[in-house]
Amino acid sequence: MRTNIILECQETKERLYLTSKNKQHNPDKLKLKKYSPRLRRRAWFVEVNK
Repeated sequence: MRTNIILECQETKERLYLTSKNKQHNPDKLKLKKYSPRLRRRAWFVEVNK
């Protein structure tokens, strides 16, 4: 079962990305390195609750 999640930048606290994940295969929080326009570089984005 796939659910939509929001990714939030750890440094700027901006919520920029929307993606989906399978909670059965990945029960822990998702952490990805994505581009942050405010920082103008890649930063860590983590899953947050809606």
